[in-house]
This record gives sequence, C-alpha cells and structure tokens, in this order.
Amino acid sequence: MATFSRGRQRIKALCCFRTLICTRNFTGTKWGLGGTCVNVGCIPKKLMHQAALLGTAVKDARKYGWQIPESLSHDWSTMAEAVQNHVKSLNWGHRVQLQDKKVKYLNMKGSLVDTHTIRAVNGKGKEMTVTAKNIVLATGGRPKYPTHVPGAMEFGITSDDVFWLKESPKKTLVVGASYVALECAGFLTGIGLDTTVMVRSIALRGFDQQMSGLVTDYMEAYGTKFSWKCTPKSIEKLPSGLLRVTWMDLNTKEEHQDTFNSVLWAVGRASETKTLNLEKVGVEINKETGKIIVATDEATSVPNIFAIGDIAEGRPELTPTAIKAGKLLARRLVGHSTELMNYDNVATTVFTPLEYGCVGLSEEEAERRHGKDQIEVYHAFYKPLEFTVAERDATQCYIKVVCLREGDQRVLGMHFTGPNAGEVTQGFSLGFQCGLTYEHLRNTVGIHPTCAEELIKLNITKRSGLDATVTGC
Repeated sequence: MATFSRGRQRIKALCCFRTLICTRNFTGTKWGLGGTCVNVGCIPKKLMHQAALLGTAVKDARKYGWQIPESLSHDWSTMAEAVQNHVKSLNWGHRVQLQDKKVKYLNMKGSLVDTHTIRAVNGKGKEMTVTAKNIVLATGGRPKYPTHVPGAMEFGITSDDVFWLKESPKKTLVVGASYVALECAGFLTGIGLDTTVMVRSIALRGFDQQMSGLVTDYMEAYGTKFSWKCTPKSIEKLPSGLLRVTWMDLNTKEEHQDTFNSVLWAVGRASETKTLNLEKVGVEINKETGKIIVATDEATSVPNIFAIGDIAEGRPELTPTAIKAGKLLARRLVGHSTELMNYDNVATTVFTPLEYGCVGLSEEEAERRHGKDQIEVYHAFYKPLEFTVAERDATQCYIKVVCLREGDQRVLGMHFTGPNAGEVTQGFSLGFQCGLTYEHLRNTVGIHPTCAEELIKLNITKRSGLDATVTGC
C-alpha cells in the first residue's frame, strides 16, 4: 500500500495494491516491488524465452558456418540467477523512483474500513490507518490452483514460482492452455526439458483460433508434447520425490498415469479482492469473477474509489493497459486532463517458440460482429529469410489481415506468427489508432528483407481460394 500526493495541488490519493515484498503464495515464493509483470510475468518470462531462442540460434549457427560442438547443455541455475538479479535491480529502481517523486511507500497489506479509510497491517502485525480523498485499487491477480484436484496445492507450482526456482524443474507437466501455459512450456522445451501441456478444451481461448492452431502445431514440432482433451484427477508424491499424476482422457473416459518432477498449474488467475473488504463499503463486484465493476473513467460504484488493471471487470489483463489507465486516471484526479483510456485495439504478443502477435479482432469475432460476407481476409504463408539457410520449417509462419469488405476496407484485425512478432505488431498497431485501411497497407513501401514487409505485400484473399504461399524473396 502507498500514499501519494501530487505536488503543489496537495490533492491526495491512496493507492492500495498488493505489497509483494511481504505477500507469500502457497509455496512461499516472495519477491519485491513492481507487481506481476516485473517479478513473475513479462520480464522474467521474456528473458527465459530469450534463453530458449538462443538455444535454437546455436543450432542454426552451424548452418551458417559456426563450428559448434554437437553436445550442448543448459544450466538452469546460471540462467535463473541472472534473471532474478535483473528483476531485483528493477525492484530497487522502482523504490528509488518512488523516493525521487516523494511517494510514501508502505510495505503493508491494506483493507477498506470506510470509503476514505484504509486499515494497514505490516508483516509483524502492527496496524495503522490511512485516510485519503481518493482511493485507487490495483491489487492484480494470482494464479489459481484447482482445489478439487488432490495434491494440486501441496505438490504443484505456478508461474509465481517457476521464475524463482533455484534448480531446474526438470520433466514438467504444464496444466492449462492459456498464453501463460504455452509460454512457460515453450521456454522449458527450448532449454531442453521434457515438457508436456495438458489441455482440457482449446488453446489460447479468446485469441484467433486459426492462429492458436499454428502456435501449438509449431510447439509440437519443436518438441513440446500435448495431451489434448485431458483433465488431471490427482497428484501423489512418491518416495523417490517424483510426482505421479493421474488424469482422464475426456474422449475415451480412460484414466492414465505418468510421473513428473514438476507440475505447473496455469489454469487461470483470480483477482486479489477478497481481503479488501469491498462489500462493506459498497464497492460492487462480479460475484463470479471477483472483479470490480468499473465505469469508463475507472470509477467503482463508490465515486471516490477507483480500480485499474486485472481486478477491473472487462479490462484486458495486460500490464501496459493498466499502466496507461493509471497515468490517465492520475491526470484526471488532479485536473490536468479529461482523457479516458481507450481499451479498443490493444496489441499483444504471445511469446511462444514461434511468437504470435495480434491487434484488433480475431477472424471469429469479426464474423460475429459484421457477418462472414461483410469481411475480407487477406493472408499469406511466408518464410523468414533467417529460416532459409538454417533449413528451418516455416509451415506455421503466417499472416492475416481481417478487413471490412466494402468501402475503404478498414482493417479490423491483424495477426502475425513469426520471429520478433512483438516488434512487428507494435509498429502496425499504431495504424489502428489512425483508421488503418487495406489501401494504407498496399500504399506503404516495405523494408527489405524483413518479415514485417510481408504485411504490406498481402494480396491473396481467403475467399479466392488461391494458394497464399509467398514465392520469391
């Protein structure tokens, strides 16, 4: 929890958030200031993803003439220490920034007493109260455990834990098919670990399902195993220390067993709102999700209490959107602006072995909103130049742009699988803020040779039925 004031205006707000330095999850993993992204999300995930990409690059290097020994191994401890040291440097940097901006930081857990008062408790049980004109809630979420599965909490880990393990998780079962599950499974496979993903229904729910299929197809070819249409029944710890997992095949209704060194749960996240005492002060929540109902200005049902980030109902669970929303809210609270957060067309990338970047609507959602006959989908299968000499399979490298069929063909959605998908998608997402159309793409001169230029060369529609494979350079 932290109080902050805005310079000479002396307008105070109270920001109550999960103080991660003293908050522990079930297995006892703890970390510093900076939230999920810094400590157990985007930053360590991208660094471990990079470790996996380097392993692939070393294999490619032989084709480019580098004389590299056939036998290569990866040391988890070295990677983990380097990643954790970087995260700790960011923790320190955040503390310094708070001090420089005269923000008072309280390393305590908070709960609402009334609409202007917070009760705060530190790690030793010492209490204090803080009052403020405005209160901002940004407590985020934590990974869920399937409590109905015996042994799940006792023997499983989550993404809160995997980045802080001092020793390799070794043979790992990842349960779930969210982007968190696939990203973790991807980098574990990439550094040489035996990794299986157990999927109950579909992968990457909420994302374009054609693109999701390409991502998982590539992962399977890359070495990740998938157990489709399966659900875990129990976990037992054997005398050897291995975990015996029993699961059911939902198609055949047969039970199966295998042993793993680690079981990583990635079955969704729960909002950290239960201990905030929201109902007592009249803050309305969605009973099913635990998320806080908010208006377009991030206000809750209590006018002076606001909520941003993952705990706000209907908001993208993405760090950049929370940061942007928080900045705009702060400016409105001190009277510097009336601008509201625009949650439409927020770009994102899934950092799987073959990265997937997207912005705007999926093809399914575009069809639902506009009708299949009213949209046009331009697409292409392409081969990154980097893949050619290395003789890497590019079957799943694919681009599609979903447009309205009539008029200037406004772009509704853009989807890209391939190297550096985040960098490609970030650049094109700017166009969505400016009314991007298919003609804008066609009138843009590409940078050659790049993967991004394939987007501005698209000319084959799905409707045509023509081969969309790019030929030439």
